[in-house]
Amino acid sequence: MTPAAFEYHRPGSVADALHLLGSLGPDAKLLAGGHSLLPMMKLRFAQPSHLIDLGRIADLRGIAQVGNEVHIGAMTTEHDLLHSPLVAEKLPLLVEGASQISDPQVRYKGTIGGDISHGDPGNDHPALMIALDAWFVLAGPKGERSVRADGYFIGLYSTQAQPDEILTKIRVPIPAAGTGWSYQKLKRKTGDFATAAAAALLQMSGGSVGKASIALTNVASTPLKAREAETWLVGKRLDDASLKKASLLAMEICDPMPDQRGDAAYKKAMAGEMTRRALLAALARAKP
Repeated sequence: MTPAAFEYHRPGSVADALHLLGSLGPDAKLLAGGHSLLPMMKLRFAQPSHLIDLGRIADLRGIAQVGNEVHIGAMTTEHDLLHSPLVAEKLPLLVEGASQISDPQVRYKGTIGGDISHGDPGNDHPALMIALDAWFVLAGPKGERSVRADGYFIGLYSTQAQPDEILTKIRVPIPAAGTGWSYQKLKRKTGDFATAAAAALLQMSGGSVGKASIALTNVASTPLKAREAETWLVGKRLDDASLKKASLLAMEICDPMPDQRGDAAYKKAMAGEMTRRALLAALARAKP
């Protein structure tokens, strides 16, 4: 199918884009990389009267270290993330996650901000951002505000961003030196969404877990933070028994919908298995 008719706008600044959002009203949609919105438009699941293309706004691109954070412009592509020496050095979990998103053609155009803003629990960046304790910077008619990634996603395709706001930047705290990381993703084929996936960060102290961060992809209507599993692991050695318990605690919070990737019980089991694999891989990379 082809999309319904719409008017196309290409602002040159965030201020211009905000003005268009305010003047055009709820029938206007923002266009980033287009890999989420355009397929929905072709199927007529989305029929905006106006498209506001953010592609010309240079201020929405770029990666820089600011203090103890890495700041990433919302229109930065997956390709840019994968080839950034700064991201590779400071945020290797993000590189590992981005490398598993779809295929190279999509990664050349798809943006981190578009992935996050769509609010799809099957997208990879939401769980990665929750595991990394990131903050999202939103610009609106009243100025800027920052919202924590944990809690930003409130339902299927639903976030805390207001209709007149634009995600401009992602602020990611740099994990402590020696932190282990891993993103384990089960998918049926290259380019598919995850059947289940787990992001993990792990800090070790004297042979035991000092701090753990675990987030899950595509096993509920939003990405999930496995808080009980994180808390339980602290002070424990990461052995077969503790891995099994942490995986079970992660599974308990899952509420997946059955689909062509499997039924609910299978997806829950795979969330537990991805959690186990992510923790093991993070342990192998962690340094005292």
